[in-house]
Amino acid sequence: MAAFNLTTSEPSTFILNGIPGMEDAHIWISIPFSMCYIICLLGNFMVLFVVSKEQTLHKPMFLLLCMLALTDIGMSSCIMPKALCIFWFRFKGITVEGCLTQMFFVHAFAAMHSAVLVIMAFDRYVAICDPLRYATILSNARITKLGLVGLIRAVLFNLPVPVLLRRLPFCTNHVILHTYCEHIAVVKISCGDTRVNRTYGLVIILVTIGLDLTVIGLTYVLIIRAVLRINSKKAHWKALNTCTAHICVMMMTYTLFLFSILTHRFGQGIAAHVHILLANLYLLVPPMLNPIIYGVKTKALRDKVRKYTCRI
Repeated sequence: MAAFNLTTSEPSTFILNGIPGMEDAHIWISIPFSMCYIICLLGNFMVLFVVSKEQTLHKPMFLLLCMLALTDIGMSSCIMPKALCIFWFRFKGITVEGCLTQMFFVHAFAAMHSAVLVIMAFDRYVAICDPLRYATILSNARITKLGLVGLIRAVLFNLPVPVLLRRLPFCTNHVILHTYCEHIAVVKISCGDTRVNRTYGLVIILVTIGLDLTVIGLTYVLIIRAVLRINSKKAHWKALNTCTAHICVMMMTYTLFLFSILTHRFGQGIAAHVHILLANLYLLVPPMLNPIIYGVKTKALRDKVRKYTCRI
């Protein structure tokens, strides 16, 4: 691996500036951020605890919920501890290795999160379009294998990101205008040729998120076509109702992601703090709301959560 070319003093750290222009408000911004993070951890750990304890929930759908909970915890935990250190204590320094490591895990967890949403769409497709063979097609073992495929894809596609960044020269500017080491934010402070980095970042988005959205879209076209063939309106509603939680989670996740990516790459006229707030919301709000949405919409999970919370 090539050496990291820095200035003659060769500093070993970058400076995460937090939210530019809003430094005086960092302590106030940290309040909703920390509350969202706490809710995220409580909700997702509750899902993991309840599903692990209840034998009746050891089914493909709830295994997928556990995968989603793990990616939610990972996404938010990659950024929030450091962000809160910046907001509360002004600890803005981060080592080069720490920065690249954080970047890899942020993007890998995001890619894995998208993969889980694709598997969930396939799960809903089989449940509605081929319910008699559901247990045969989607066993726990098969769901686990699909999850491993998503994990391998996330790792292999995102591993070159820090490797390519490691080769870039960073001259006098080591201040990253962000709360975490987001790929494009780090690329922007390099004084070298960043075309390869920018192109590869765009390729990852197109191959992972673009492909995942296409697959999910096609899956729901098939689901809607199958539902419309059912004569009973009550059956229509019942079938579609099983998809509402997934649709809510999917819409929230991809909408925030696309807003964050598009404003960061192409929104030169948008204020820097808007870019950064959107990027943080994408990694914090869906992980916070996902267990709440599934807890409300999934009766079996809701009943088991109530069972354990009533004991406290």
